[in-house]
Amino acid sequence: MPGDAGAIAELMRASVVELFPAYYDERQTASAAVHIAALDLALIEDGTYYVHEAAGEIVACGGWSRRNKLYNGTDAGADARLLDPATEPARIRAMFVRADWTRRGLGRAILTACVDAARAEGFTQLALMATLPGVPLYKSFGFTELGAEKLTMPDGVVLDGIAMQRSVD
Repeated sequence: MPGDAGAIAELMRASVVELFPAYYDERQTASAAVHIAALDLALIEDGTYYVHEAAGEIVACGGWSRRNKLYNGTDAGADARLLDPATEPARIRAMFVRADWTRRGLGRAILTACVDAARAEGFTQLALMATLPGVPLYKSFGFTELGAEKLTMPDGVVLDGIAMQRSVD
């Protein structure tokens, strides 16, 4: 819900600050905390963003999009147009889990909800741009690597990412 935006943004930033240092250096982590962890309100407005709560706190979030933006931190090639489910993959977007809630199936539950919702809208494929902390989850969920990418943030910092895709079946 729109009223959750502040708590979601806080979780996203905390997740990056706590989990990215195992994969990225200090400068990359700081950049990602600003640019990758920026909440895209269109996901909430479109009703394609999900959260898990525990004791009244949001501990995991993530979603999917029917729009042409692959990841936060860039607008390159992105636009607000609706994707064609017959020819284009839906996008998995903005998956974050609080560090003390990892490895409990929350990311998998959000991905399952995304697959089901995208399938219901006629999509047959899902695509995402993974930051390195998310790659193990996505691989275990059936995503395959399409290739490594260099993700240039608006401040010029470059992060390693992995383009991934899977069928909704």
